[in-house]
Formats: sequence, structure tokens, C-alpha cells
Amino acid sequence: MFLELVRKRRSIRNFSDGIIDDETINKIIEAVLMAPSSRSIKPCEFIIVKDKKVLDDLSKSKEHGSSFLKGANLGIVVCSDTSKSDVCVEDASIASIYIQLAAESLNLGSCWIQIRKREHSSDKMAELYVSENLNIPSNYQVESIIAIGYPSEMKEPYNSNDLDYSKVHIEKF
Repeated sequence: MFLELVRKRRSIRNFSDGIIDDETINKIIEAVLMAPSSRSIKPCEFIIVKDKKVLDDLSKSKEHGSSFLKGANLGIVVCSDTSKSDVCVEDASIASIYIQLAAESLNLGSCWIQIRKREHSSDKMAELYVSENLNIPSNYQVESIIAIGYPSEMKEPYNSNDLDYSKVHIEKF
């Protein structure tokens, strides 16, 4: 059931050494290729990274919040062609969460690494660092990298009793 999947999905930053087989990766790819996009333009493209050296390089994308990618078995870079759509951020965000939900459904852990509008260093943006490392064309915007692996940490599912229902408004704010 979808709600159980959503309750279970938590950000996982610690991964075991288990290798993710190609069949499992293909299921994640299939899921993300079905992600909705505005007007079904599908401006997103995905770079599948399994090479440990490349994952290590990408783990340095930001000064903070990307180092755990080094321990992941898989990284999926989500980027979109800005010449095709004016809502690339939204489309790439939807695709990113589809990847995470697909990973969870396959008993994999994942965590989103925000790249767009984040700094690699004081003189370089994370997006440029990733684009240079992966030869991404300049008309593509890098939204995120999703770190994926078999979790070596377990987190309790969300409990609906702990949700802040004051955030929900009926008919008017």
C-alpha cells in the first residue's frame, strides 16, 4: 500500500557494501521514466553512477550534505533541459522523489542531495562542479543527486499520530 511505503521511506545516509544488481537498477529507471511532468514534456534526464571513484568525486559536490554519497552503491543525478520547459525544477523534483519511492519499494535506502543553488566552494556552484565532472551540457540544470544503497541504519517509520495536522487548512487558509 502506498501510505505504508511513504511512512517507511526515511532519509538514509549510511549504507552497507551490498551491490545493487542491474535488474533492481532497471526497476528504478523504469519507475522514474514514468514520473509525471508538466504537459508531459519529460525534460529530465538521469545519469546512473555506480563507479566508486565517480561517487567519491560527486560526494564532494557541496561543502556540507553530500559526503555520504561516498558510501552509497549508486547515485542517480537528476538533471533537466531548461530549453524544453520552464518548470524544470518542479519536474526534476517529482522525478527525484519517484526515484526515492522506487528505491524504498525495493528495500533500498536513499537520500536526496540538493545540488541546484548550492555551493561547492566559495568560488564554484555545486551544479557547475557536477556538470564538469559528468560532462553535462550547459543547457541542462542539475537538480539533485539521489544516493542509494542497502541501508546499514534503520529508522522508525513515520507515525501518523506525530503529524502536524495544523498545517492543513480546509477551504481557506
